[in-house]
Amino acid sequence: MNTPPPRPDAFLALETSVWQAMVTGDAKADTALLTADFLGVYPSGFAGRADHAGQLEHGPVMQMFHLDQARLTVITPDHVLLSYRATYRRINGPQEVMYITSLWQHTTDGWMNSFSQDTPATLHPLDDTDH
Repeated sequence: MNTPPPRPDAFLALETSVWQAMVTGDAKADTALLTADFLGVYPSGFAGRADHAGQLEHGPVMQMFHLDQARLTVITPDHVLLSYRATYRRINGPQEVMYITSLWQHTTDGWMNSFSQDTPATLHPLDDTDH
């Protein structure tokens, strides 16, 4: 049987749910989208699922967000990498831009995020001399 390839917009919708939980301060929704062994690699260091959801202990941490430039890489039928640009504003913070890659894996509970790495956007794009 030929299964249609995963579509980036389906995984961008899942990723949007994680961001929406940060806007609404919904730690339960955040936790439900992350695997028990979730690993986040951020400019501030490593974080697990409890750390990710724990940031919502006192309510929302994001004021707004916009996700675009989504690209999907199929690793296996049960593992896909979603890479995208996030423009966001933390509560009472300046606007920020990150390039993010998340590993989504298909589990018995559906698609869950098992890994995410954030890379701050630079002010100047790389050119051939930067490699």
